[in-house]
Order: sequence, then C-alpha cells, then structure tokens
Amino acid sequence: MRITNFILYALIATAVFLGSCKKDFLNEKPSTAIVQPSSLEEFQSLLENFGVNNSSVVLGVVSADDHEFYNETVWKSVNKATERNAYVWAKDLYDGERVEDWNKPYATIFYANNILKGLDDMKVSAFDQARWNNLKGWALFIRAFAYYDLVSHFAPTYDNTTAATDLGVPLRLNPSIDVLLPRATVKENYERILVDLSGASQLLEVNIPAANRNRPSKVAAHALFARIYLTMRNYNKAELHADTSLTLYSKLIDYNTLSKTANQPFSLAHDELIYAKSGYPLLTSQLAPTANTFVKIAPDLINLYEPNDLRPAIYFTKQTDGSYRVKRGYNGPNVNAFVGLATDEVYLIKAECLARRSEINASMTVLNQLLVKRWDPAATTPAQPYQNRTAANQQEAVSKVLLERRKELVWRGLRWDDLKRLNKEGANITLNRNLNGTIYSLPPNSPKYIFPIPDEEIALSGIQQNLR
Repeated sequence: MRITNFILYALIATAVFLGSCKKDFLNEKPSTAIVQPSSLEEFQSLLENFGVNNSSVVLGVVSADDHEFYNETVWKSVNKATERNAYVWAKDLYDGERVEDWNKPYATIFYANNILKGLDDMKVSAFDQARWNNLKGWALFIRAFAYYDLVSHFAPTYDNTTAATDLGVPLRLNPSIDVLLPRATVKENYERILVDLSGASQLLEVNIPAANRNRPSKVAAHALFARIYLTMRNYNKAELHADTSLTLYSKLIDYNTLSKTANQPFSLAHDELIYAKSGYPLLTSQLAPTANTFVKIAPDLINLYEPNDLRPAIYFTKQTDGSYRVKRGYNGPNVNAFVGLATDEVYLIKAECLARRSEINASMTVLNQLLVKRWDPAATTPAQPYQNRTAANQQEAVSKVLLERRKELVWRGLRWDDLKRLNKEGANITLNRNLNGTIYSLPPNSPKYIFPIPDEEIALSGIQQNLR
C-alpha cells in the first residue's frame, strides 16, 4: 500500500500528539525516514492515545439486528451515507465518504509498528525491564485487536477449509509506509493475530489497571484470545483462554446495585470492565443522550426478556411512544458503542464451550453464575423470580446460552460476528429490514457480510476488492 488516508491520518495525529516532545517523531513530509521515540515515556504517550488505539470498527454495529430506524424518512435523513447504506446492506456502501472503519485500525497498526521497532532498538536497563515488557505487550495487544477488527469486517469469516485461500487484509508488520503489499490470506491474518496475542499474554502485567482500563492486561489478552477462538469456532481453545481469564479475574456486577433510571448506569471503571474500547465513528443513532428519534431497539429483541430480568431497565429507556432506546453502556459517560472486553462475555464464552462439548450441567452452572446477578430477588411475580437454568441435552444447553448471549451483549459490536459464526454452524438466520414497505434481506452466509474495501484504497494500492 502507498501513503493512503490511514497513514496520513496517523502521521498527522502522531505529529500533533507528540508536538511538545523534545524530538520530532515524524518529518514534515510523510516518508519512511521516521525519527523514532527514544524513551519509555514517549512510547507510553503514544499508547495512551485513546482516540486511535482504543477505537474500533462500527460497520457491524450498524448492520446487525439490535436496532431499527423508525421509518424510511428518518433513515433517509441520516447525514452519513455509509451508515444509511450499511443499514440496508447496500452494494455501494461508502458513496465517496472517508472510511474510518478502515483507516482507524491501520492507524493503530502504524502506531504499534513504530513502538515495537523503537522498543526493540533501544537498550533497556534491568530497572526498566518490567516496564519495557509491559509496553511491548501493550503494542502487540493493540496490533492484534486492530487486525482482528479489520479481518472480521473486511474478509470472510474464518473457515478451516478455506482460510488458506480466502483473501484477508494487507499485513503490515513494520513502520514502512511506502511499500505496496498484497492482501494476505485469512489464515495468515489470524496466525499473526494469535502470535501477537501470545506475545502480549506473556509480557503484559497480570492485573487490570483499576483506574486505567484503557490499558490491556494479561486478563484482557486471554479474554481477547477467547473471543477470537470463538469466532474461529475453535471452541476448545476458546474455553481454555476463557478459563485463564476468569481464573485471573472473574468479578460480576450485581445489577440490583445499579440505577434502573439513570441514563448512565455504569461507571467509567466498573468491576466487569476488562478493557475499554469504543466504536468509532459516532453513529447517528447514538447522538441523543435523553431521547432518540432515529432508531429504536428491535422489538423482537425486547420481547426476549422475561419479567424481573433487570437488563432491560439497565440497558434501555422506554420512550413516550412505547419504543426503547439504548442507554450509555459499559463505556460509562462515553456515548459510543462499547466494543471492549468484559467479564460477562467471558462467562458466556465459557458456558457455550462447555455446552458444545456436552458438559451440560457445568454449562448451566456457569450460565447461572451470571444470570443470578441480572435478576431482581425481591420480585414477587412470578413467585420464583429467578430459577436456575437447566438443559436436557446438548442442543438445549447451547440454545439457552446463545439466547442469554443475545440478551446480554447488546450494542457491543459482537452480534455481527455471532451472526456469521452461527450461520456457519447452520443457524440459517436471515435479517430483514422494512422501510415503507420495501423489504431488504440479508440471507445466511451472504457475501454482503464482508464489507467492501474503500475505493480509494483499491485505486492507490491495486489490491483486489471484495465481491458483494
């Protein structure tokens, strides 16, 4: 790839960010002649850039079935063509707009590559070795997460039988910005992601930074491992990493302790938060803090919740017309969708993996450890406000876990990957939109589950476009 938008963005952002440093990090003209940061403090400053390194792709959030636009008129009024088009899975998605969903992850990769090179080139004292280790683990972690964001949106979902030939995304592993690279295969992408995560899990500090949850930890590395292996449908390894993550950190919030009326029920650094990461750019559907006249939570989703389940009141607000809007979620005051890592997701991964290997009772035990924290124990209707989930067989156990996954992980950037994974498992889920009588449908395993690479990137680099 040549010096495309994502590189220019990274160069400008880095130059501004480090403008007060003693050394210029970048020359005025973009090139590979980059002056590397020279101290651990400078490396940490780059890693602390939340706006780049803790941002994630949101095309899957827009395209999934958590929400609906009120009507066609409202949908047409959305000022971002990409958001409008992604909602109906249009073939021509971007309509000339800048594609942050491609640029932002590559900006993160650019940061990580420069940091990794600088750390490897510097001499480190025994006194600073632990800090050096953590910073290198941090850079490996954000690079792995960025590549996972890219490959899970701009490439076919992982399939053992085709991954070695399916086209993934270009794999940049050094700071060079003016070298043309072809698309790697999906297999190569995932191999690199897993290698980076393996390195991160060995180097990062064990404990979650209590006040700085935008920094990864060993807990976060294993939680991300579990998510990725689940996406790959490697349930044995997903369970192993879920186990490790939960052994290191397993706190859950009792939802009875949260306000059901507050628009921001979760604090910025709450007990379930493993790693903070936000969807970017901000969606039109997230703009209104107290009312939403653009989108509502899908009625089919709302109807899944049982009486005395606290989650609807914690996650949503009922509006005057009877519809529901999403509150600010696991991000605390941040209005962007939370797409980071939290313990509730890890519990659900563990429960699903147990169910898939026919450990039915163990699966329900793990599921109930989560669900008992989501129910009102003082409720009198029905007489038993919460009953332990049980299952008679493997299929029922898997179904019950997936149902709770659907209700728990709303607006978290996970539904899109779940749809692709479950359809590969034979779930046969078709999505439909109805706008003024016009029906838009997304059938299982459609090529439209793979987002197109921005046209500008195709023109500059010559890499092959995805078919839609």
